[in-house]
Amino acid sequence: MYNFEFEKPATIADAVTALGAEEAQALGGGQTLIPTLKQRLAMPSKLVSLAGIAEMKGVSSDGATLTIGGATTHATVAAEAGAYPGLAALALKIGDPAVRNRGTIGGSLANNDPAACYPAAALASGATIMTNNREIAADDFFQGLFTTALNEGEIITGVRFPIPQAANYQKFEQPASRFPMVGVFVAKFADGVRVAVTGASEDGVFRWTEAEEALGKEFRPDALTDLSILADNMIGDIHGTKAYRAHLVGVMTRRAVAAAG
Repeated sequence: MYNFEFEKPATIADAVTALGAEEAQALGGGQTLIPTLKQRLAMPSKLVSLAGIAEMKGVSSDGATLTIGGATTHATVAAEAGAYPGLAALALKIGDPAVRNRGTIGGSLANNDPAACYPAAALASGATIMTNNREIAADDFFQGLFTTALNEGEIITGVRFPIPQAANYQKFEQPASRFPMVGVFVAKFADGVRVAVTGASEDGVFRWTEAEEALGKEFRPDALTDLSILADNMIGDIHGTKAYRAHLVGVMTRRAVAAAG
């Protein structure tokens, strides 16, 4: 590690002020940032912890929408997001207990790792990402590998999820990291179906619109029988070829539809 300043503000306003310093970096749960600092792949002069901001924590629901504070841990989402069972189940399967008790939903979305689970849930749900100064639709928020619509110093204060009629998340895990080689979140609403895929594409999380159209007409696994994803933009590595990941997208989507029922 190296020397840096550390600040733990108690309010969003104080956090925004602290992040105005040159080379300041927000710190959520630290599950990605701390290993990055240890490897000196990032060297901010100041870390601004969001862990002490009470107004950015918690889960609430009004029956149609689930709202989660940006500093809420995965473990809390798993335990308290019962109004949206598909999302709670996703949170319960992230990493291991240590990761779930430290990592936050805001940190995960802001980092936009191409194999993270929450981006698929947010995109498939048509969620709204709330920041300290605006609201961003999930369709506009994710802009490629580790890239989002967030501006410098902007903080994710919360996420608003419309609650679907049915939803399910299925992921094919890489055993060592527990990240999905392919993860698919399917959400069925009164006006249609949304399908989001993570872990598979070189461009990060994406919606599978062909599957959405087919499932909007008939919400059952067989509706996807004649559909497939092109392998061209899939990730190919030591864990699986591009073609293998493209195949897994179809398999995981059918499983998610069957489980959502």
